[in-house]
Amino acid sequence: MSVKLEDLNVKLFTDGADKAQIVEMAAHGHIAGFTTNPSLLRKAGVSDYEAYARDLVAAVPDRHISFEVFSDEIDEMRAQARIIATWGENVHVKLPVTNTKGETLYGLVRELVQDGVRVNLTAIFDVAQVEEGVKALAGGAPSCISVFAGRLADTGIDYVPAVTRAVELSRATDNVEVIWASTREVWNVIEADRMGCHIITAPADVLKKLPALGSRTAAELSLDAVKAFRADAIAAGLTLETAARS
Repeated sequence: MSVKLEDLNVKLFTDGADKAQIVEMAAHGHIAGFTTNPSLLRKAGVSDYEAYARDLVAAVPDRHISFEVFSDEIDEMRAQARIIATWGENVHVKLPVTNTKGETLYGLVRELVQDGVRVNLTAIFDVAQVEEGVKALAGGAPSCISVFAGRLADTGIDYVPAVTRAVELSRATDNVEVIWASTREVWNVIEADRMGCHIITAPADVLKKLPALGSRTAAELSLDAVKAFRADAIAAGLTLETAARS
C-alpha cells in the first residue's frame, strides 16, 4: 500500500542553514522544525553566528531550531551552550556526543538538561552511544537524540540496531525524542516513520518530494521511465540501421 504525506506520523525537519530556504520551507505547515550545524553554516556563508541565529529565530519563532556549539573544550562548550539557549524558547542546543579528542559529553549533557536547556545530542552512531545518550537526557528538559542513519548506510553499516534501540529507550522517557539524521532519500522518511522515530531531519530537496508520495503506481513509474528513454533517444538523434541486417 502506498504512503501519502498525510499518513506520516514522523515530524519533518529541514536540515540546512540558508535563511531564504528555511523561510520558504516554514511556509509549509507540514515542516515542524529546522536543524543546522557548523558545516551547513559554513556552506551558507555565515560569519556572525549569534546575529544570524537571532535573525533566524525572529523569522521562524514557532518551530524547533537546533544550533550547535563549535568549541572543542568542554568548559567552553558549556558556556556556548548556555548562550545559545538564550536565543529563543524554540531553540535546542546541539552538542556532539564527544569532542575531537574522544572525550564524551554525557556529564555536560546531563547538567544542561537538568538546568532546563533543551539539547539535541548529535553525531550518534552506535548502540552504546544511544544508551548513554538517552540516559544523560532522560528526566530533563525536552530534548532529542540524533542517530546518523544515513552516514552509517553510506559506509555499509546497518543502522537499524542503533535506531531501534534509540526509539525503544526514548519512548520510555517523558522528554526524549529520536531524530533520524543524515537523510539521503525519500524512502528514509518512510523508514523513520515505520520504525517509530519521532522526527526526521532532511535536506529541502528531499522534503519537497514528499507531497508526491502515493501519486504514482510502480506500473506508472515504469511507463514514465520507458517514455523518457524513448524521448531522449529521439532528442539525441540516435540511429541504428537494422533493415540491411535482417
